[in-house]
Amino acid sequence: MHQRPSKARAIVWWMVLAAGIALGVSPVFATEPATTVHAGVLEGAPYRIDIPAGWNGDLVMLMHGYEPAFSQRKLPMHAADATHVFVQRGYAVAQSEYASRGWAVRDAVADNERLRRYFVYAFKRPAHTYIYGFSLGGLETVASIERYRHTYAGALAMCGTTVSTPELMSRAVLTPLVAFDALIPGVLPDLAAAGSPSFVPPNVFAKALQAHPQQAAVLNGRLQETPERLPGALMLYYMVLREFDQRAGGMPVDNRHTVYHGFGDDASFNQRVHRYAGSPSAMAYAKTDVTVTGNIATPLVMQWNAFDPTIPARFHPVYPEQVRAAGNGKWLTILPPVGDGHCEFTDQQLGAAFQTLVHKAGSLGH
Repeated sequence: MHQRPSKARAIVWWMVLAAGIALGVSPVFATEPATTVHAGVLEGAPYRIDIPAGWNGDLVMLMHGYEPAFSQRKLPMHAADATHVFVQRGYAVAQSEYASRGWAVRDAVADNERLRRYFVYAFKRPAHTYIYGFSLGGLETVASIERYRHTYAGALAMCGTTVSTPELMSRAVLTPLVAFDALIPGVLPDLAAAGSPSFVPPNVFAKALQAHPQQAAVLNGRLQETPERLPGALMLYYMVLREFDQRAGGMPVDNRHTVYHGFGDDASFNQRVHRYAGSPSAMAYAKTDVTVTGNIATPLVMQWNAFDPTIPARFHPVYPEQVRAAGNGKWLTILPPVGDGHCEFTDQQLGAAFQTLVHKAGSLGH
């Protein structure tokens, strides 16, 4: 759920424009060698557009990953690490910072489409428009091609969190937290209490896991984590849940009737698990935030890292299975997993994945 990291960084802070730039204005604020950069704000969402001097007439819409709600926007907006991969190949790149931070899926899909339309208005209609998203941007990408079915020539989702928000909140966010709490009680605050902190440092999790090696081994095995990565993953899941609770206006998950498996003695474990009553309005918000179905009519290429501590392998097949179940398997290409980490792809690997997409789109007449 992070953005594509640069080297070892777990979270890349995106730099954005001041909100004082007028709506609809697209001033040039910087130039890079052979590239012109345009920027502005559309309905509260800062954006950046990079157009190479040798523009091939095609456009890539870039959707970034999760950013903590408390992170600060700074000046000016920097390009995502992946921008130059496309620009060097002659593609224009447009990317929105979105109107809100945190779990901004709903804003992201709308803001990205608004920026795409603005690009057509301000410059020209591209010959082909592709969409690329990484991490949480992967979920936003597949949601976009489901909603705007004939807009894109192709879509690329790398290290994507491509699971509907309700299921993601339940299986990927709440389950690890209540499992940690059941096996190592007394560390986490009440996950639904309004007064609970918005952030628990990873060293708090690390200290507790080190003091309970047997329980830590159970968690690592069941959650497909490693001792080095688990504390950071738990920190992220806690932060996401608390932020989404604020966004949705209540607990977005109800686990009162959930039966958990694989954490040792199942009967004993399920007796110890803290049960949370979900807020009906918050759960409805999670469903409308984004629920994906696999109903696509656009070439889609997907790839993950071989070991991803943030989006473990058990979640990778979820969306591909939805696509195939919907009868849309011809549009889907899954590339073999590579590398270790979350969104740890080289420029060459990203470029190769994108080239696969372009070839796939061409073969299908997109």
